[in-house]
Amino acid sequence: MTLFAVDYTYRTETAGLRDVHRPAHRTWLREQHEAGVVRLSGPFEDQSGALIVIEAEDRTALDAVLAQDPFAVNGAVDGVRVKPWNVVFGSL
Repeated sequence: MTLFAVDYTYRTETAGLRDVHRPAHRTWLREQHEAGVVRLSGPFEDQSGALIVIEAEDRTALDAVLAQDPFAVNGAVDGVRVKPWNVVFGSL
């Protein structure tokens, strides 16, 4: 399994969409966390985006997980940057 750092980017113009879909997005995150897929998640303080650390078999599996996010389904994410992440110190 690989850890992926997923960096969501938000624009002010889509804030309304996030407000509407945030309850479903957070339910999805919680369910994925309980399943061991989402290891941690949270928005940046300046509301410019969020970081989600996801454990998946490979990039294809990661993309399948992200495609289920209500924010993604409803166009509330303006950009996504994904990088495999190797944790050297600390634990999740």
